[in-house]
Amino acid sequence: MPMAVLRNFLIYCVINAFTSGPGNILALNTVTNYGYKKGKPLFFGIFAGYYVVQILCAIFVYGVSSLLPNAMEVMKYIGAAYILWLAIHIAFSKSSTENAEQSASFLKGFMLQFVNVKIYMFGVTSLTGYVVGYMSSFPALLFFELVIATIGTIATCTWTGLGVLIQKFYLRHFRVINIILALTLLECIWGMLR
Repeated sequence: MPMAVLRNFLIYCVINAFTSGPGNILALNTVTNYGYKKGKPLFFGIFAGYYVVQILCAIFVYGVSSLLPNAMEVMKYIGAAYILWLAIHIAFSKSSTENAEQSASFLKGFMLQFVNVKIYMFGVTSLTGYVVGYMSSFPALLFFELVIATIGTIATCTWTGLGVLIQKFYLRHFRVINIILALTLLECIWGMLR
């Protein structure tokens, strides 16, 4: 895998993982509403669910790439379209910390990830757009999905650990931050489709 592709993969992963999504928003709201100690079960549920979903994504992409290798080229363009949608969504979104959950259980955090479309698209798009063209063995795909889940877990820990600080900074500067993230995602699309 060329370094430029690996760089774009990592940029995409960091942006996708650190931008607001259901898991990050829930973690932020939980730590602000319940505190870290009471929120720990939920955080661990989010982390565990993230890894399980990314393993499922690796299995899916491996199956499709093994059975329908030509489908991977099509999926790369679907992934590029998703990243374009994500860039537009990020650029024009309003800051929001709504959707706070009322319970901080492991199961709630774990189950959230199974309905979190963002991380499914994240996992599949990352592999089809950046990895499968260079390596498609199951161990390689699994490795990259575990990298994705680890970056996602670090992002959620960051949202959790910084809690209100991130929220206040983001609310003050969300438009500039979102535009920068969106433009960086557009560069990732360009690198993916070259």
